[in-house]
Amino acid sequence: MTERTITVDGAAWNVWVAGRFTVYERDEVPLVFERRRGDGRLERRLARVSPLGGKSRAAALRELSDADLAVLLRQSQPAWTSPELGYARP
Repeated sequence: MTERTITVDGAAWNVWVAGRFTVYERDEVPLVFERRRGDGRLERRLARVSPLGGKSRAAALRELSDADLAVLLRQSQPAWTSPELGYARP
């Protein structure tokens, strides 16, 4: 599994491709963003991206810069609104 770590606004976020895919898996790659909050709880967010180059999921994540991932994080949805993350509440 390809995983990356980025820092956004002083917080370290781990990023990887979600294991569950929607019917759009050939056009979209779901990316999971996860960080441990100060109170010890996990915060997870999900963003979907359309790969521009390689169509493999791992290549799609590798092709994104840290700045691209920061933009996706800011546009991402919380876990409780995402079927890929099981609608999990924090």
